[in-house]
Amino acid sequence: MSEPEPPTSTESRTAFNEDWAATILGLVLLVLVLTGVIPTGLVP
Repeated sequence: MSEPEPPTSTESRTAFNEDWAATILGLVLLVLVLTGVIPTGLVP
């Protein structure tokens, strides 16, 4: 039988995807603020 994958590979892949999602979301928000789509008063 084949050996199952260690659980850490799936967990680290999920964490990696979450990091990229947060990075992309932050960049999108930054662009929206810089272009004036989101008013400066809404950003703390």
